[in-house]
Amino acid sequence: MSEPTQLPVEDTVDVRSGPEVAHELLALLPLLGEWHGEGVSAGGGGDQRFGQWVRFAHDGRGFLAYESRTWLIGDDGRPAGPDAREAGFWRPRGEDGVELLVVDPAGLVELYVGTARTTTSWELTSDVLAHTPDGPDVTRAVRLYGVVEGALMYAIDRASGDAPLRPTMSARLERLR
Repeated sequence: MSEPTQLPVEDTVDVRSGPEVAHELLALLPLLGEWHGEGVSAGGGGDQRFGQWVRFAHDGRGFLAYESRTWLIGDDGRPAGPDAREAGFWRPRGEDGVELLVVDPAGLVELYVGTARTTTSWELTSDVLAHTPDGPDVTRAVRLYGVVEGALMYAIDRASGDAPLRPTMSARLERLR
């Protein structure tokens, strides 16, 4: 088996290395980096603790690449297996607008539009939601993100059918780098 090929361009999570950050990304700059922490997801069987790793990276162009991995945390506080995973892109839109495109392996594709409420918080509402035939039937969603006292905190609310929005997951993540 051959060695993996080194890509000629890399994503970076550090503004001090790699390509220059595109000017239009300044409103999203506080997200840049790797984050790790814990959160809670709400489900039919009750609340479930999870651990999470998130990465926001850039390659010099006008978007942030986004990746998130979560794992279940058992009653003993130890990892208890993989949980949700998603990837996508954050794109600036005008002076304080933002778009978020997200896909997950459960078969849900989400397109959000929103605004930077301050230089460190973003409120996004679903614009387009699509799912595979066996994917989750989400009809509306809202995401709130904020960097508060150095921590990235977020909450995701979702609705199915005509039901109102309800909390789905939230977390507090600390910057790794």
